[in-house]
Amino acid sequence: MRYGYWVPVFGGWLRNVENENMEASWDYVKKLAIRSEEIGFDLALIAELNLNDIKGEYAPSLDAWSTAAAMAAVTHKQELMVAVRPTFHNPALLAKQAANIDHISSGRLSLNVVSSWWQDEAEKYGVKFEQHDDRYARTAEWLEVLDNVWKKDNFSFDGKYYQVKENILQPKPIGHPRPRIYAGGESEAAKDLISTTSDGYVMHGDSPGKIAERISDLSERRDKKNLPPMQFGVAAYSVIRDSEQEVKKELARITDVKASSSGYKNYQQWLAGTQLEQQVSLEDYSVSNRGLRSGLIGTPNQVQDRIGEFEKAGVNFFLLQCSPQLEEMERFSAAVIG
Repeated sequence: MRYGYWVPVFGGWLRNVENENMEASWDYVKKLAIRSEEIGFDLALIAELNLNDIKGEYAPSLDAWSTAAAMAAVTHKQELMVAVRPTFHNPALLAKQAANIDHISSGRLSLNVVSSWWQDEAEKYGVKFEQHDDRYARTAEWLEVLDNVWKKDNFSFDGKYYQVKENILQPKPIGHPRPRIYAGGESEAAKDLISTTSDGYVMHGDSPGKIAERISDLSERRDKKNLPPMQFGVAAYSVIRDSEQEVKKELARITDVKASSSGYKNYQQWLAGTQLEQQVSLEDYSVSNRGLRSGLIGTPNQVQDRIGEFEKAGVNFFLLQCSPQLEEMERFSAAVIG
């Protein structure tokens, strides 16, 4: 099992706690990146939003791509998985930018391709907001351009959304045949595209049973296309304490979301902008990416047992969120990674 973490580019993951002692700053991210390598975390996910989804849109948030480039220069082993939304990036230009970061990191860059769901953010940044299935049609073209300009020169493409003519991109990425591509999504359009174009499937938090169903589904789709096996990752919010009483106290603290909180107004937009397999409660939304549903919550032995269930389901890696991030990752490392 591999253990990764979400870089706290929003200054935290809790929608009801104003100050989580993990400010959205390069100083904090740098400290976290260096220490996380030392304690066994070999993957970092850098999310991409231009507005702060967690703390409210007026709160600061870090740019994903410049943050990834900076992290590449101060880390040595971690895979840097940068989220990218096709509606916000020209694919050939993004391929050039990503190839450069791949060289800075000595081949440790990967992409997590995600759909845009936040209409207000798109409008504030002058980006056209498209309906769900249209976004995936765009993404299919985007990935075709990205893949080909990374692999060869003089590539041309004339699609509905993108056109390039005799593209030249040098230097090519270090990773062969290209940097690893992950993606997530639960709609039929998403799963069909992901099983065809991606190397890994990143899932919101859920029980081992639900995750096993998704892994089976994507694996079957992949097999039918005669493609190699995928990697599977799960988002999880971690709470490890020495007693169940301490665990319950911490859960009460992090799930007490009020409709008046700064991040609440995004809740309805998020629900409207996604197509999920299950209804999401406000308690689920209190922490990001349904992380509580994964159940990495309890005493060290309970969490270790839960991780074993995910391993049996076919999970290859976790992407952890916790608060405050550095202190809780230290706790997780001591209890689980060793």
